[in-house]
Amino acid sequence: MQIKKMFLRKISGIFPAGFGLRLSQKFVFLLFLSGFITLCFGTLFLLPDTSKFRRIFLSSTQSQNGERLHNYASKKMNKKTVEDQKSLLRNTNQEKWRSKDKFDVDVKPLGFIASNYKTQKEDMSLNREHIVSAKAKNKESMIPAAQKNHADFVFDYKAFKKSLKYPPLGNQPESNDSEIWEKRNKIKEMMKFAWESYKRYAWGENELRPVTKDGHFGSLFGGLKGATIVDALDTLYIMDLKEEFEDASKWVEDSLDLNVNGEASLFEVNIRYIGGLLSAYYLSGKEVFREKAIALGKKLLPAFSTPTGIPRGIINLGNGLNWSWGWASAGSSILAEFGTLHLEFLKLSELSGDPVFTEKVNTIRRILKKMEKPHGLYPNYFSPVSGSWVQHHVSLGGLGDSFYEYLIKSWLMSAKQDNEGKGMYYEAVE
Repeated sequence: MQIKKMFLRKISGIFPAGFGLRLSQKFVFLLFLSGFITLCFGTLFLLPDTSKFRRIFLSSTQSQNGERLHNYASKKMNKKTVEDQKSLLRNTNQEKWRSKDKFDVDVKPLGFIASNYKTQKEDMSLNREHIVSAKAKNKESMIPAAQKNHADFVFDYKAFKKSLKYPPLGNQPESNDSEIWEKRNKIKEMMKFAWESYKRYAWGENELRPVTKDGHFGSLFGGLKGATIVDALDTLYIMDLKEEFEDASKWVEDSLDLNVNGEASLFEVNIRYIGGLLSAYYLSGKEVFREKAIALGKKLLPAFSTPTGIPRGIINLGNGLNWSWGWASAGSSILAEFGTLHLEFLKLSELSGDPVFTEKVNTIRRILKKMEKPHGLYPNYFSPVSGSWVQHHVSLGGLGDSFYEYLIKSWLMSAKQDNEGKGMYYEAVE
């Protein structure tokens, strides 16, 4: 026994009585143990949602309901089953979402597409209200899609303009209210001041630094220039600033170079450049805006080359390489980014005759409609690879806001025919 005690004393830090640890060693051990437990629980909540984890935290009824929804989103079903599931997922209060307009909208074609495109897969069918069918009087001149080159397609702007219920700038009688005119003129004065300052100090750059009075190029647009010019086109036109609009139009025609090789935000390029060019085209009919918008839209298509079809957030406009933001959780795509493409891409198909743009955003719509939504809302982080939510973090501000806006705007832009978008919006509102 004496020998045993002597042996134990030789081992540093261990007391012979009960193999006890020093107080400092106990502290280190407990610190390590608590850190390990925290790491395990943190990993649990960061992992994509799975039925295994749901069974741990949910009741049996909740877990079963969740698994049914999850299985519906992941397995392939026949057409009848899909329709049945859609009706089950639809909110029982959908009756109150129906439009209460005093009259039904008679949807007329906004333009004449020379080809009647049909997709080969039933689940890739396009929304009829978005790709406008050819209804020209001379139907004999219609050419099948297989024989028609998209490059030869010409959108009939004059026919589009005639089909509008109101002209682009409206036809309401001018107000005689002096206060209204005073406010209008003040707003116009502010716009002119901002525009002239930009033109004086930062013409052709993406932004104006108002304090240092110089231009800022930025890194969001992948080498594209003149973001302020393109983004302001429709405002200049609507405010009847004709000289300023013509200057901006000339810059777009002569200086907006799309042959750039930089890392761009898919979301920003779409809403600023493509959105600005499309708005300017539908208002003015200038062909240069249509051509530039379509050309730029094609440069964004490689971002959709993912296992799910959900695009990544960053794309190199030169070589098509794309990836997710470094700060996005586990390589996620952001809801407000991939969900804010619908309006522009539908119009790109309308103006180009190429259904690929509509197919891309309809894929996004279809995936999001089928996904299980915690509390009926859409989380901000989605994996474009696994097709699942990466986190259940929800926001109606940054990271999520414009997705919800685009659902209801899509319904309005479709002459109130996109009931799918309207339904998804009001489900989220509930």
